Amino acid sequence: MSEHPLNRNSCLEVVIDLLAKRGVSLDDIAEIVHFLQINYVPNLTQEMCLESVKAVLKKREVQNALLTGIQLDMLAEQKKLLPPLQSIIETDEPLYGVDEVLALAIVNLYGSIGFTNFGYVDKLKHGKLAYLNDKNNGVHTFLDDLVGAIAAAASSRIAHRQKQLEECSED
Repeated sequence: MSEHPLNRNSCLEVVIDLLAKRGVSLDDIAEIVHFLQINYVPNLTQEMCLESVKAVLKKREVQNALLTGIQLDMLAEQKKLLPPLQSIIETDEPLYGVDEVLALAIVNLYGSIGFTNFGYVDKLKHGKLAYLNDKNNGVHTFLDDLVGAIAAAASSRIAHRQKQLEECSED
């Protein structure tokens, strides 16, 4: 029998705990969301961004992607992967795109705007992403992309809701 019953809420708790253990708070992700959306959403608050991050994290697909990616990063830090995968993940090999593919599973939940947000934030490495991308801070080959994807998805969620509000006020 597994240590944690398999349900959305127990997985959410595990994911939030794993993020914290890897040095990422939900506020860190919300700050990236705020950065991405502040020019497009009047009166956007950190609290609104945090609420959107939490909504994204409640999705099972997001939880599964995080559990998988964080586990692979941890195994690479412990040098428990088979070669050449150990070296590829440990060094964040530039031609290894599986980390981005896993992140795109999150972004895909929120449509094409999620893809553009992810591409932008992945290149820019704003906020906590710069820390995660720094090889001196541990192996975060998957985590930097996953955090960027969560921020991109939460940003897209805010953009979709903003558009709905604008359309409702036009009626």
